[in-house]
Amino acid sequence: MNAPRLFVISAPSGCGKTTIVKAILQRHPEFRFSISATTRKKRDDEINGHDYFFLTQQEFQRRIDIGEFAEWEEFFGNRYGTLKSQIEDALHAGTSMIFDIDVKGGLSIKRLYPHDAVTIFIEPPNLEILHRRLALRGTETTRQLQIRLSRVEMELQEGKSFKYHIVNDILEKAIADVDAIIQDSLTKS
Repeated sequence: MNAPRLFVISAPSGCGKTTIVKAILQRHPEFRFSISATTRKKRDDEINGHDYFFLTQQEFQRRIDIGEFAEWEEFFGNRYGTLKSQIEDALHAGTSMIFDIDVKGGLSIKRLYPHDAVTIFIEPPNLEILHRRLALRGTETTRQLQIRLSRVEMELQEGKSFKYHIVNDILEKAIADVDAIIQDSLTKS
């Protein structure tokens, strides 16, 4: 039996990270998806414990104070983080876990679980295409879009610390490349 792995997939917004993670989960239904905790308000179609663990600001802070997070960050006034208990439960069950996570969070997982984490960074073909993808998505206000774009340089720089790098120019190829890394990592365990 292969040892479980923590497949940490990070990218700047607009690089297709979430689409790639969803495709990998379809190919590997045996993997557990890392569900983040957040202080963000629950949307009508979201389920607590399935989409996120929805916490109050006070509860989130309490969990920070007692060291329950493997990583956390504040973005757009809301906090997001990964509970260590989620990771430990998967590893103890012998189940690989996949993360759709920002670059700083990904590096935190790598530091805490250096022997289990497989870090994969998704890059845009170029910055012009990335800007266009974000604008066409239409999911952010102009201000939110500016904030996301202001982080790209930092994310690309931090992403250099990831072991693997995939350019998402052709989505199906990027998915296949990520899956090949996963398959290879599982056979080496």
